Amino acid sequence: MRTQSSIKRRISRQIRVGNVLVGGAAPISVQSMTNTETTNIPATMAQIKSLINAGADIVRVSVPSMAAADAFGVIKSQVDIPLVADIHFDYRIALRVAELGADCLRINPGNIGREERVRAVIESAREHAIPIRIGVNAGSLEKDLQKKYGEPTADALVESAMRHIDILERFDFPDFKVSIKSSDVLMMVAAYRDLARRIEQPLHLGLTEAGAARPGSIKSAIALGMLLAEGIGDTLRVSLAADPVEEIKVGFEILKSLHLRHKGINLIACPSCARQEFDVIATVTALEERLADILEPLDVSVLGCVVNGPGEARSAQIGLVGGNPNLLYIDGVPHHKVEKDFLVDEIERAIRERIKK
Repeated sequence: MRTQSSIKRRISRQIRVGNVLVGGAAPISVQSMTNTETTNIPATMAQIKSLINAGADIVRVSVPSMAAADAFGVIKSQVDIPLVADIHFDYRIALRVAELGADCLRINPGNIGREERVRAVIESAREHAIPIRIGVNAGSLEKDLQKKYGEPTADALVESAMRHIDILERFDFPDFKVSIKSSDVLMMVAAYRDLARRIEQPLHLGLTEAGAARPGSIKSAIALGMLLAEGIGDTLRVSLAADPVEEIKVGFEILKSLHLRHKGINLIACPSCARQEFDVIATVTALEERLADILEPLDVSVLGCVVNGPGEARSAQIGLVGGNPNLLYIDGVPHHKVEKDFLVDEIERAIRERIKK
């Protein structure tokens, strides 16, 4: 059965992004970002709904123009998930989306111009009771920091973040979260460790521009896993050059592996070998496809032989052990035999019956 994490999380100030709490003792939230044209409302709505179905807690939407801001307002009125408006440079867009119901503003105070513009955005966020997310990226460091450090470094990222943080603190606005991203695993980890010691606000974890689905997932799992295991991180995005739904799936797998969140099927499966009594890989692949809609936490083991199969099945809520015959376990106890041709059907049926109860 599932165990609770022994990780002691960093204590952070709690903020609210729509109906999702971030920081404090709140569960670590998983988010993604749409990649459709925001002004294409039907396409953006469809992608947000697919992210909701995958279990996303928060969705970020790019708002590069006033037309996109108006589209954002329409979208926000039709979806029931916190939406973060991603804005750069034009403070008027931030003011507009705040009026239209944005749940958080992703905007760096230092890149929107004169102090009165910064003040206007902060006061609008205060008026509408929405937080701000500061997002520092190694690919867009300020020119003077590039000159000072010669290249992106962890110290440069932290110095950039503290500049933006100082602006918010000067205007007495503590309700913000910070991301401090790089595509380099070690640089990103070092920067977050440093920043975690300096501020009390929640941290949004992410390895930016991590790459395609497979290498990006691996790099993100290493980077985020290192920080999460140290208790650092309150919300996260796995940034992949892939379908945004994959970002949600990988994010939850990372959290499940550390016992920090339990959402969806936790599928335990052997890599298969010559001892297998059925095609483990084909069975697991079919189950992943069929069970993608299930968000309830459930441990399911699928092992191809009796060497480790019974032990894993006894620790799961639903377990299949390959043998002669193949045995389906329910709550750690052998329940009934299953013919090879009906393995996937029987496991799915047992899982869905369990969830209904």
